[in-house]
Amino acid sequence: MGTLKDLYDNELKAELQKKLGIENVMEIPKLEKIVLNMGLGEAVLNPKVVDQAAEELTLLTGQRAVVTRAKKSIATFKLRQGMPIGARVTLRHKRMYDFLSKLINIALPRVRDFRGVSVRGFDGRGNYSLGISEHIIFPEIDYDKIEKIRGLNVTIVTSAKTDEHARALLDAFGMPFRKK
Repeated sequence: MGTLKDLYDNELKAELQKKLGIENVMEIPKLEKIVLNMGLGEAVLNPKVVDQAAEELTLLTGQRAVVTRAKKSIATFKLRQGMPIGARVTLRHKRMYDFLSKLINIALPRVRDFRGVSVRGFDGRGNYSLGISEHIIFPEIDYDKIEKIRGLNVTIVTSAKTDEHARALLDAFGMPFRKK
């Protein structure tokens, strides 16, 4: 079985062009990047949590996670500027397609009571955001080694100008959108 990239290049591009009525080949929507983000509020009290989360994100994606730091101090949350408060990974090219394939075919079907992903995750500019409440749906995560179940945000950035074009692209890849 080929990768999603091969499928996109060989079949989906022509289908999308015909379906969306696009004349110029350069206007056909494509994936640009996928960003995974884990915000960790408990990192204020326990800074080691960030290292564990970064390690788990690295396992999920095959690419080293970057620790994000607070941009400014907020006294109410006992947060100081520069404190580590999360981890993120930006995937492009082959790793992006591999992760999307894993997300659609392996991880999402493992979600409890899964009825599809929401169609309300589009931002108006052709990008799609998805919240995952349990990161243990990915097969790389070992249940015995994790201390706490965490959530993560997945943002799929496309070159589409409208949400309809982005939805058509993700539908073509097999994203299981919720039926109304």
